[in-house]
Amino acid sequence: MGVLEIVPAGVLTGDNVRKLFEYAKENQFAIPAINVTSSSTANAVLEAARDIKAPIIIQVSQGGSAYFAGKGLANDKQQASILGAIAAAHHVRTVAKEYGVPVVLHSDHCAKKLLPWFDGMLKADEEYFAHHGEPLFSSHMLDLSEESKEENIAICVQYFERMAKLGLWLEMEIGITGGEEDGVDNTEVDNAKLYTQPEDIWDVNLALSKISPNFSIAAAFGNVHGVYKPGNVKLHPELLQKHQVYAEGKLGGSKKPLFLVFHGGSGSTKEEIKTGVENGVVKMNVDTDTQFAYLAGIRDFVTSKIGYLKTQVGNPEGADKPNKKYYDPRIWVREGEKTLVVRVKEACTDLGNINRL
Repeated sequence: MGVLEIVPAGVLTGDNVRKLFEYAKENQFAIPAINVTSSSTANAVLEAARDIKAPIIIQVSQGGSAYFAGKGLANDKQQASILGAIAAAHHVRTVAKEYGVPVVLHSDHCAKKLLPWFDGMLKADEEYFAHHGEPLFSSHMLDLSEESKEENIAICVQYFERMAKLGLWLEMEIGITGGEEDGVDNTEVDNAKLYTQPEDIWDVNLALSKISPNFSIAAAFGNVHGVYKPGNVKLHPELLQKHQVYAEGKLGGSKKPLFLVFHGGSGSTKEEIKTGVENGVVKMNVDTDTQFAYLAGIRDFVTSKIGYLKTQVGNPEGADKPNKKYYDPRIWVREGEKTLVVRVKEACTDLGNINRL
């Protein structure tokens, strides 16, 4: 039985998101969540998923959302980030079904200081729900890991009660992801905070499960955003098994009851990824690697065609030869899309997310 026998193609919402993650967990694979900043990057991600017959997660960060709306817009009150996230969501909704794959449309890390961005997206979800009977997005993430556990859980509960009425999935983080991404700098964080304890995971599960089963937990096991030299970061995805076993003992029954998320997937070894999936990871974030992949195609095109890109007319083939077919953005941007497609396929392959439709 394939995924499309369980959920439809296009953007998923409500229980269909949970059904997809349940299918992934039962069949020992996870789905990469790729950050996008433009229609070009979003389309490339969808193209990759279509080619390898796989569901996919497309997500926007606060900074990526602002870029989607346009760097020329003010963002002092998160207005550009709100607008860009909504624009990205409508674009993905417009084209996703044509690619024939299930899509989870997600917003990435939202720290406490960025809650106005979250509020704006949630308002758009409620407005969309009023007209269509489902939210604009599939899911949102709250990252309150820098706050106390009590405050983290309390704010998540407050928002989740509102989200559950719309059928939105919540991803929350407890324990800090190190490194720096999108203006959130955890490079100097206490190392002990990079490893979440089973008791903390259970406290989150206990609070959120009273509202809805549609949530996942990003538990820290040494994760760091970005790419790093081998040996500089100590990932321990085997710790995720302890969280599952602890929850199993409390619940008395189902195996691997928790939906877990792997943050900082870029630069991770294939063995670390495999261990994470074996222990209930259903989603892995990939951003740094895909950013570089998008650049690589454009960089290689520009360096190889530099003689055709210095002027509009005149190139190595002759002084009167036109260069439009080289500097047309549809040409060189497409080269970035091609290399991004390849890297997304690699991420899916590492997670076992191929031929799943």
